[in-house]
Amino acid sequence: MSIDASEMDGPSGTSGQSGGVSGDLAAQLGELARELQQEDDLDTVLAGIVQAAVELIPGAADASISLVTGRTIEAKIASGVLPRRVDALQSSTGQGPCLDAAYEHRIVRVPDLSTETRWPAFCSGAVELGARSMLSLQLFVEGDRMGALNLFGARPDAFDLESEQIGLLVAAHAAVAFADSQKISQLKEALMSRQLIGQAEGILMERYKLSAQQAFLVLTRASSSSNRKLREVAEDLTISGEIAGVKRPVR
Repeated sequence: MSIDASEMDGPSGTSGQSGGVSGDLAAQLGELARELQQEDDLDTVLAGIVQAAVELIPGAADASISLVTGRTIEAKIASGVLPRRVDALQSSTGQGPCLDAAYEHRIVRVPDLSTETRWPAFCSGAVELGARSMLSLQLFVEGDRMGALNLFGARPDAFDLESEQIGLLVAAHAAVAFADSQKISQLKEALMSRQLIGQAEGILMERYKLSAQQAFLVLTRASSSSNRKLREVAEDLTISGEIAGVKRPVR
């Protein structure tokens, strides 16, 4: 069985005479990694990756980082309007290179969308939108959610073996940065929730002379009876001074 070079599980070629990464590119990737490590806002991290992809990957006129859940694609960050429209088209048709990259292959290269036969419903619409060639690379798989880096060429055959190799390097940096940013975001969210709950407990303890355990019990009961998250109940109390549906806490 023959293997389509555009759907291999790794770069199907090398860059430069020695097959390695040039010194300039290595320096640029190193600088990208340092810049991303200093950011803890996910959207800022992803925007930096998209910008770097357009600047560093040969043939890339536009780029996006897309999140895939089921057969639905969301362009989380995009360099322009075209990537968002193409992602919406892949979602509506249920087919396309981004979905294949997320589910089946690390790399999917589409030399010419006007002659591509793998996704007929998608390709005809993509050409009408202005896309001529694409390169999609898997970023991560996290349960039923996946991520992909999508590159768009303004002409047929915009991407070559060098594009694949550099694309994989950028995607590797992107995957690490995405994971680190997610962890930081989750830690911040947990800390913020704990702070809000602590403030709400303090209000109840002072107002009704409750112990910390009793105050927490009041919050959990309010959360259960209102079918709302504990953090939301605590936030309402710190803002309004009241807990909806609770007139007097039970001691």
